[in-house]
Amino acid sequence: MTSESKTVDTGEGRVAIEGMDLEGEHLATDGGGTEQHGARAHSDGRGVTKPEGSRGERATSFDIADFPIPGGREEEWRFTPVERLGALFAADAESGRLTRDFELPEGVTEREITADEMREIVSMEPADRLAAAAVANAPSSLLVDVPAEAELTEPIRLRLTGEGGAPVFDHLVIRVGRFAKALVILEHEGTAEVTSLVSVVTGDGSDVRVVSAQLWEDTAIHAAQHDALVGRDAVYKHVAVSLGGGLVRLNANVRYAGPGGDASMYGLYFADAGQHLEHRSFVDHNVENCASNVLYKGALQGKDARTVWVGDVLIRKAAEGTDSYEKNQNLVLTDGARADSVPNLEIETGLIEGAGHASSTGRFDDEHLFYLMARGIPEKEARRLVVRGFLNEIIQKIGDDSLEERLRDAVEAELAATEI
Repeated sequence: MTSESKTVDTGEGRVAIEGMDLEGEHLATDGGGTEQHGARAHSDGRGVTKPEGSRGERATSFDIADFPIPGGREEEWRFTPVERLGALFAADAESGRLTRDFELPEGVTEREITADEMREIVSMEPADRLAAAAVANAPSSLLVDVPAEAELTEPIRLRLTGEGGAPVFDHLVIRVGRFAKALVILEHEGTAEVTSLVSVVTGDGSDVRVVSAQLWEDTAIHAAQHDALVGRDAVYKHVAVSLGGGLVRLNANVRYAGPGGDASMYGLYFADAGQHLEHRSFVDHNVENCASNVLYKGALQGKDARTVWVGDVLIRKAAEGTDSYEKNQNLVLTDGARADSVPNLEIETGLIEGAGHASSTGRFDDEHLFYLMARGIPEKEARRLVVRGFLNEIIQKIGDDSLEERLRDAVEAELAATEI
C-alpha cells in the first residue's frame, strides 16, 4: 500500500494531515510495510485537504448525557467493536468491584473523595461516554496522594483483580506534589468488564512515571481513559502494556499546566487470535516551550488478531517552541492478523522546534534475520530474537525490575504459542 502525508498552509503555519493512502482511507494493513513522516518531511504546503474537525474541538464533559451512545460509525469509534461494550455505556448502573491490593510507600496516602473535591483537583474532563460513565457510576473517586518534594525509592503498586460479576465503573485520581518523584504501577488481572478513568495531576518540577499493565484473562473487557495534566517544568512518562484481555481500549491523553513540561508516552501490545487491543493517544500542546514523544510498538499473531493505534498531536497557536514526535510500529507474525495505524498531526503555528509522525506495519526484516542466521542461529530462534528485541525497547521504559521480568516472561509465553 502506498501512503502519503499532506500539509495545509494556514497562513500562520503548517497543518500536517494524518497519513492517508491514495484513496484517502486510513492506513490499515496485514503485512505490507508502510512509512509516514510529519512536518519535517513534508513542509512544501502542496496539500489542500483539510480535516473534518480539530481534535481539540471534540466534546469533554463529566456529564454523561453530553455523550450519545456510539453506533460505531463515528470517527472515534469506527475501529472499536462497540457492541461488546454495551453494558459499560450505561448512564445509571450499580458498579461491581475489583479486588484492590495496594502497596503505598511511606508518606503516600489514599482516600475516597467527594465529587466536589474531585472537581477541584481534576481539570481534564472525560472525552467519551465510557470515561464519563466511569465517573458517573463509580461509588466514589479514589485519591492517591504523593506529598511535595517526596522522592519515593519504591513504586506505588496498585493491583486490581477482577472476578467477573457486574460491570465495574472506577475513577482513580493520582496527585503528585511539586518537585516530587514517583513511579506508579497499575496491574490488572483476572476477568471483568471495566471502564475506568485515571486522572493524573503532576506538580511543577515533578518527575512522574505511570505504568498500566493489562494482564487480564482473555474473557476480560477493559476500557480506560488516562489523563495527565503536566506541571511547569515537570517530566511525565506513561507506559501502557496490553498483553491480556479479549477487548482493551485505552486512551492516554496529555495536557500542560505550564511551559517546560516534557511528556513521553510509550505502549506495548501483543495480540493473539481473537483479541482486540486498541490504544489511542492525544497530546494537547496548549502552552509554549513543551516537548512530547510518543512511541507505541505492537506484535500480532493468529486469526482475527486485531490492533488499533490512533495518535493525535495538536499544537495550538499559543504553543510556540513545541518539540513533538509520534511513532507507531507493528510487527505482523502470522496470516490473518490486522493492524490499523493512524498518526494525526495538527499544527496551528509555524514557530516550533519540530513536529513529525511515522507509522510502519510489516513482516520481519530480512536483513536482521540474515544477520542472525549467518552467525549460526536457527531461523526460528532468530525470528524470536527479533521480536524480543523489538518489544524490549518499551519494557525497558518501565523502571521496575520485577515487572519488567514478568513482562519478558509473558512475551516469551506469547511467542511459544505460535510457530513463527
